[in-house]
Amino acid sequence: MFTGLVAETGTIETLTPTEGAMRIVVSAPLLASKLQLGDSIAVSGVCLTALDITESSFAADLAAETIARTSLSRLTQGTVVNLELPTAAGSPLGGHIVQGHVDGVGHLLSLTPVNSTANTQTDWLLRIEVPVPLRRYIVEKGSITLEGISLTVAAFDEGVVTVAVIPHTYAATNLHTLQVGSEINVEVDVMAKYAEQRAAQPTHTEEITEASLISEGY
Repeated sequence: MFTGLVAETGTIETLTPTEGAMRIVVSAPLLASKLQLGDSIAVSGVCLTALDITESSFAADLAAETIARTSLSRLTQGTVVNLELPTAAGSPLGGHIVQGHVDGVGHLLSLTPVNSTANTQTDWLLRIEVPVPLRRYIVEKGSITLEGISLTVAAFDEGVVTVAVIPHTYAATNLHTLQVGSEINVEVDVMAKYAEQRAAQPTHTEEITEASLISEGY
């Protein structure tokens, strides 16, 4: 499990086609030394397995499914990615529950400074269009994960999510490298999925009532 708090931005060093799909090597000077072979690591919100670890980098294999269903399809040499290690048991939950299982890919509509004269020392408004199947899980003031970053929905209107980005998040993640139209990994709050599933299930009372009606010939 992750919490959506990016620990480091890494850089794609190489991309090598494999029989499965693609192997990437990621430069990660701060986190690589903390990894062991087979550990999980979130790369821009996608949970991957660390391989061929060195003091400053790691490799990971991308399956065809991962490439097809996430923003990792846009990776090139030099692309900046957000990195996070799994949350240790007992650690504070700084963001929200993030699985590293991307639900869909949104598209960046705009990323604009709140105060255009303040350079980087200003909040930013990020607007993305999210896929239709995910929209029922998004609510104003709820949590959403974009590119592996835990963010709060400031507004949601007709499929467009607006989030406020503080200067630290803007500078410490890959958001400042994205362009209008860029694909963005979206993971909705898993608790919303559980709530939907729970609401769709009949209660124990309803089950008894249906059974009683059947037994009585209705």
